[in-house]
Amino acid sequence: MQTAVHDVVGIGFGPSNLALAVALEEEHGAGMDAVFFEKQPAFGWHRGMLIDGATMQVHFLKDLVTMRNPSSRYSFLSYLHAKDRLIDFVNHKTMFPTRLEFHDYLEWTAASFADRVRYGSEVVALRPHDAETLEVLVRRDDELESHFARNVVIAAGLEPVLPEGVQHGERIWHTEDLLTRLAERPGWNPERLVVVGAGQSAAEAVEHLHRTLPATEVCAVFARYGYSPADDSSFANRIFDPQAVDHYYAAPEEVKRLLFDYSRNTNYSVVDLDLIDELYRRSYAEKVAGAERLRILNASRILDVRDGDDGVRLRIGFLPTGETTDLAADAVVYATGYRERDPLHLLGEVGLHCRTGPDGRVVVERDYRVATEPECAWGVYLQGATEHSHGIASSLLSMTAVRTGEIVQSMARHRAGRPARVTQEA
Repeated sequence: MQTAVHDVVGIGFGPSNLALAVALEEEHGAGMDAVFFEKQPAFGWHRGMLIDGATMQVHFLKDLVTMRNPSSRYSFLSYLHAKDRLIDFVNHKTMFPTRLEFHDYLEWTAASFADRVRYGSEVVALRPHDAETLEVLVRRDDELESHFARNVVIAAGLEPVLPEGVQHGERIWHTEDLLTRLAERPGWNPERLVVVGAGQSAAEAVEHLHRTLPATEVCAVFARYGYSPADDSSFANRIFDPQAVDHYYAAPEEVKRLLFDYSRNTNYSVVDLDLIDELYRRSYAEKVAGAERLRILNASRILDVRDGDDGVRLRIGFLPTGETTDLAADAVVYATGYRERDPLHLLGEVGLHCRTGPDGRVVVERDYRVATEPECAWGVYLQGATEHSHGIASSLLSMTAVRTGEIVQSMARHRAGRPARVTQEA
C-alpha cells in the first residue's frame, strides 16, 4: 500500500506547534501538507496551573502570531473581537491577560486546525526511511502506525522536575498537577500543606492554597531569604528580542554563559512583584491578628521527606544556623521547575545521522534545524531544547511567533525543487 509523504510532521501540539500550524498557513509554507501528533486527548497547556486570577507574564502582543504577522486573523486581538470582548479588554487597561483567558485563546486557535491534529497519539520512534524521508512511528489506541515526512518538528515541551530521591505520590505533587490533585479531593480540609520553591509557580500555589482553603496552614519553604522580583524592565526584556537570538547564537561559549547568567532574573526563580506584595500583606495581617496561617520558612531546605499512610513527614533545616524542624503535612507541593527534554531520546535511530557537539548535545543551526550528515535531505527542527544554542527565550512564548516563521521559511527553502513522491508503507 502506498501512502503520501507529509511535508511536515509535528510532534506535540502545544503553543509552539500550534503557532507553527498558523505560520504554515500564512507564510511561504502555504500548500505544505502537515499533520501533528499530540498524546493528550485534547488541547491543553499547563491545565494544572490555570489558577483563577493568575496572569500571564508576557505581553498579550507576544501571542502566537503578532510579532511575525500583526494582521493575522489568529492574533489575541482577533480572538477578543470574535468573543465580543475587545472593548472590554481595552477598558481593563492591562497588557497581561489572565492565564485562563489566554488558554481560551489558544483553544480558540487550535479549533481551526482540528483536522490536522491527531490527539491521543504518541510518537514513539523516528527512523530514516531514505535520504529524503523519515518514518514516524505513532502509538494510537494501542496500535502502531507508520507515517512518513520530509520534515519533523519536535515540540515535546518541558518535563517537571522533582528533587533527587523524591517521587510523585498521593501526597507528593508537582505544581504541574496542582489543580488536578485538588479537583480529586472535593471538600478537602487539610490541616497543613507545604509548598517548596521560590519562583512564580511556587508563589501562585501558596496564594491559591491560602485563599481557597481557609482552615489550612500553608507553609512556604525556600532557600532564599525572600521571594525575588522578576526583572521585566524595558532594557532587561531585550533579551527576548529576535535580534538577541542572533547575538546569542553567534557569541562564543563563554559569552553565552555570561548572557544567560545575567538574564536569569527575567525568568528563573523570580516572582511578579504584585504577587510578592500580596503574600507579604497577608502574612503581616495574620501577624497583627495573632493567627498565622501563612508561614514563610525562608533560608530553609527540606532535608528529608517521608510519605506515609497518615501524611508526609518532613525535616526542614534552617540554613544560617543548621537548626532543624520536623513538620507533618497532608501534602507537599514541589514547585521545582521544569527541564528541557533531550531530543536524542526521541530521535533514536535518526540521532545517529545528527551532528553532536563536545557536550554531547545535538548541533542546532540558527534556523532551528538539527545539523545532519550531508547526504540527509530530510529535516528535523527543534522547538525547545535550544537554550544552550539560542538563549533563554528558546522555550518561552516571547519568541514563538518569530521562531515558527523562521522554521517555515527554512523548510520552504529546502523544499524548493524537491518533487512530490509517495513511499511504501512499512
